[in-house]
Amino acid sequence: MTEEDKRKQWFVVQALSGQENKVFENIRKRIITEEMGDYIFEVVLPTERVSEIKHGKKTETTRKFFPGYLIVNMWLLDDNKQLVDRTWYFIKDTPGVIGFAGTKERDGRPPQPIPMRPSEVEALLAQVRGAEEHVTPKIAFGVGELVKVSDGPFQNQTGVVEEIDPERGKLRVSVSIFGRETLVDLEYWQVERNTE
Repeated sequence: MTEEDKRKQWFVVQALSGQENKVFENIRKRIITEEMGDYIFEVVLPTERVSEIKHGKKTETTRKFFPGYLIVNMWLLDDNKQLVDRTWYFIKDTPGVIGFAGTKERDGRPPQPIPMRPSEVEALLAQVRGAEEHVTPKIAFGVGELVKVSDGPFQNQTGVVEEIDPERGKLRVSVSIFGRETLVDLEYWQVERNTE
């Protein structure tokens, strides 16, 4: 098996809920200390940055795309589609790891993980790279929804969402200015749900 073929093996690793970050950091550190660089090539914890308004202040947090899962590029199956023991035990012995998602049963032996399809890997990595470039609003609004402007010159005004542009993270909101309905373009983080 060529080095390139080894690197094309991506697997989904299931972690205990809430411990994905610990598992991610643990694997990355152990790759160095246990000299696993020839077996584990890349570890990805798919996340995105999200923004929301809390108590009138914009906050930014990180949210996981797939809570409970990491994606690992590793040499886990050899030329004969048999498990590479060193890699298998390295992952299975990592604290917080439950196992592999997507496995097939084998006669009396541990279930064998199934690698992700190349198209799945490409789509996932593109989604992760895209999420690194921009912040996604945490609250999604609907057309016709009543919202309150929490920032900018129209602060404390209520309005109705007329259009949504998720690509740019903007809303077109109809607010009353001097008794006339006016369309105003606002970013997601500048409005919050009207709870009155």
